Amino acid sequence: GRGGALEFGIGTGRIALPLAERGVRVAGIDSSEAMVARLRAKPGAEGIEVAIGDFATTRVGGAFSVVYLVFNTIFNLVTQDAQVACFQNAAAHLDGGGWFVVETGVPALQGLPVGQTIVPFRADPGGIGFDVYDVVTQRFSSQHYVFADGRVESSPVEFRYAWPAELDLMARLAGLRVQHRW
Repeated sequence: GRGGALEFGIGTGRIALPLAERGVRVAGIDSSEAMVARLRAKPGAEGIEVAIGDFATTRVGGAFSVVYLVFNTIFNLVTQDAQVACFQNAAAHLDGGGWFVVETGVPALQGLPVGQTIVPFRADPGGIGFDVYDVVTQRFSSQHYVFADGRVESSPVEFRYAWPAELDLMARLAGLRVQHRW
């Protein structure tokens, strides 16, 4: 439609910039000043309003036709309360009839043998990587080790996964209703 779009976790603008190029009014929220600096260095970024803060609670002015959160970014909120607050924040930004779009995967934990909590995803001469799951808290830590110049560089990232039914419930708690799931 003619309404604007708000991206939670706008980062470097991978999605926001092409939308803005098509004439969509785009705003974003991100907690990383370094990522937003990379966005700001790109052509077209000057027309995008960006607020620095936690997308679970930070507000920007105006109402939007769509609020979106892509590439598993909802999992960057590492507590259930923060994820629920994110849905509430999205609902508060939407105009009547607006959409909150969440793109995320479903962890393939059903294939884990009983008691296994580590899932490797990389093993090559340049590094190793594995996820460590806690199925009780729904938390996982993605461990990345890069081998370079005789050194090992580590960059762990913490997440909290949520199942589709749990995301549906978060939407209902925020006064939203599920329209589609793919």
